[in-house]
Amino acid sequence: MRRTWIALAICLMAAGRVRAQGKPPDEDSEALAKKLSNPISDLVSVPFQFNWEQKVGPLELSQFVLNVQPVIPFTLNTDWNLILRVIVPFVGQPPFFPADLGEFGIGDMTTSFFFSPRSKGGFTVGFGPAVVTTQSYEPTIGSGKYSIGPTGVALNQSGKWTIGVLWNQVWSFAGDSRRRSVNQMFLQPFLAYQASKTITVTVQSETTADWNATTDNWTVPINFLISKLSSFGVFPASYQFGAGAYPVHPSLGPQWKIRANIVILLPRKK
Repeated sequence: MRRTWIALAICLMAAGRVRAQGKPPDEDSEALAKKLSNPISDLVSVPFQFNWEQKVGPLELSQFVLNVQPVIPFTLNTDWNLILRVIVPFVGQPPFFPADLGEFGIGDMTTSFFFSPRSKGGFTVGFGPAVVTTQSYEPTIGSGKYSIGPTGVALNQSGKWTIGVLWNQVWSFAGDSRRRSVNQMFLQPFLAYQASKTITVTVQSETTADWNATTDNWTVPINFLISKLSSFGVFPASYQFGAGAYPVHPSLGPQWKIRANIVILLPRKK
């Protein structure tokens, strides 16, 4: 865990140095807010997403998940970008039986590489590989497996609306032989409306399907979120708050959630 925090600190320091060397493009708040609705836009960002999942496990307690999700775009040439997206979950797992004390650790880390044609809005696509690496062999936190598979995103931005979907499918290829193999899909449809220059309203889902499970294959949340573009010190930032419900969930899975998110961002120089 110490190495992970050190790596995160280095990333933030590097972003600070880039900021100090030159101001970001002169983009107004409306343009920045619109780019934040695009998961593969040309913004360097470090989101900190706090989730409080409710009624988890047989004791129906709260689970805490902090997702640190840096996004780093690279310009490959005049026609293509490479978008690197990393999700590192810090999980506080509640007790699952009366004598249990719960667990805290780093869950499976997902690293996605999106090759995306450079565009100025409208319809956008990206595709590439997704790699999942285990950080914990605790059964309630990590899969204990290393997995890989394809990922893709497609979206359209028209006026104040953004509609799209992000998808990946991974299969395990290494890891703890005592643990069951991974065959899992992630599907994130999203619809965002830019209510003002700095306020965006979003409804989305972060659906997962465990194809190897004999029961409780699906987890389907519906999340309602509102975000406000402001600043975090010298950095532009977006603050988001919302809640969600799980109309479909495993018997021991969460039933509803509260989410708070801060996205520290640095627009790239053109």
